[in-house]
Amino acid sequence: MRACRREPVPHTPVWFMRQAGRSLPEYLKVREGIPMLDSCMRPDLVTEITLQPVRRHNVDAAIYFSDIVVPLKAIGIDLDIKPGVGPVVERPIRSRADLAQLRDLTPEDVSYVTEAIGMLTGELGATPLIGFAGAPFTLASYLVEGGPSRNHEHTKALMYGDPQLWADLLDRLSDITAAFLKVQIEAGASAVQLFDSWVGALSPADYRRSVMPASQKVFEAVAGYGVPRIHFGVGTGELLGLLGEAGADVVGVDWRVPLDEAARRVGPGKALQGNLDPAVLFSTQDAVKAKTDEVLAAAQNLEGHVFNLGHGVLPTTDPDALTRLVEYVHTRTAR
Repeated sequence: MRACRREPVPHTPVWFMRQAGRSLPEYLKVREGIPMLDSCMRPDLVTEITLQPVRRHNVDAAIYFSDIVVPLKAIGIDLDIKPGVGPVVERPIRSRADLAQLRDLTPEDVSYVTEAIGMLTGELGATPLIGFAGAPFTLASYLVEGGPSRNHEHTKALMYGDPQLWADLLDRLSDITAAFLKVQIEAGASAVQLFDSWVGALSPADYRRSVMPASQKVFEAVAGYGVPRIHFGVGTGELLGLLGEAGADVVGVDWRVPLDEAARRVGPGKALQGNLDPAVLFSTQDAVKAKTDEVLAAAQNLEGHVFNLGHGVLPTTDPDALTRLVEYVHTRTAR
């Protein structure tokens, strides 16, 4: 929390995107036979899975175990997470009539989130819990494409061809996202991260014109709570300044841009998060240390730095490599 607020820290804090699950054998065991979305709606499971990496790796923050499509499912969108594919939407949104699928999200729709966070904050003690949500553009992309997409052709066709419908879609999604984050903060989340996983597919001009207003609306909606707001997208080197401008207190940086250069692009007044390449963890311990040193050297003059990977933990990562990495960063940066 201090690093997010650009205050002095005893050591650089560490957490990992997708640390709750993916690579942990105890996660695979507890989730056995339980579909992804079902596991996100069971407070007991959410609590256990969120705590697993904190217990194992000694990370400095927990991140709430969920999925970016949970609020869409909660308001009745017919979708499922198909193993090996990702979220698949039964009726993609392609016309104004389709917008009717998107009603407002109420706290009652996600009562399991409130319950799980209550359980978690009791267990975590002083360890902060990061809440999270998918950003309007990424949610819109899933809804318009009907699932994951490499080129976002339907999404961009709608964005360019019917800018008013696009703006209305993103505006509605920003309200749903803000409501989902508010539930998490009011239940006890100490910080929130907005994931714009697909936004790296856009040019800066398109982002500023067609996406930034919706992301700004989300950040403004939760500004009054005073919790740090983190913004992360993949392949967003050209957008880093705009991601900060959208209202984040902390800008997440993927592995493609060194942190000192990222700081120049983002400008003063923001902390940065990142940005070790997740694939480095498959190399030797010496190589991991060397690449970690490069990240820490680039972060030396930052106003605030939260160490993380430049994207999520890869599923076949050795969990012990993550545990060693946390210990190394803590030791190496001890003030």
